[in-house]
Amino acid sequence: MTGIEDAIEASYAIAVTVDRPFAQVLDATREALAAEGFGVLTEIDMQATLMAKIGADIAPQVILGARRHRGPTPRWLAEPSIGLLLPCNVVVRSVEGDRTRVETIDPAIMVSVTGTPACRRWPPRRVAG
Repeated sequence: MTGIEDAIEASYAIAVTVDRPFAQVLDATREALAAEGFGVLTEIDMQATLMAKIGADIAPQVILGARRHRGPTPRWLAEPSIGLLLPCNVVVRSVEGDRTRVETIDPAIMVSVTGTPACRRWPPRRVAG
């Protein structure tokens, strides 16, 4: 993406705000996820959902539920309940004019909540066999 204004790593999130329109950034985010081997399993249009459910008019915002398609991972084998933390959400939202923010949870924070040692290793190790 071009026009990166700032990259922020909060205590639990990784985020960047870019000087590009929402629709362009949403498309670029989908493409970037695919290029890294992620599939988008779910997509929630928060603007449309909140308007339909409670009449709230918010700026465009889409939540992409992404997951790498590699079959069982060491984390999944070590912690069967890891599915509670999946898919990994990536939020794309319009923040002001032609500025858009892309956010996701820090994966190390996400897997650390399990308490399972194999899940806390970042990057993960491969399981033999």
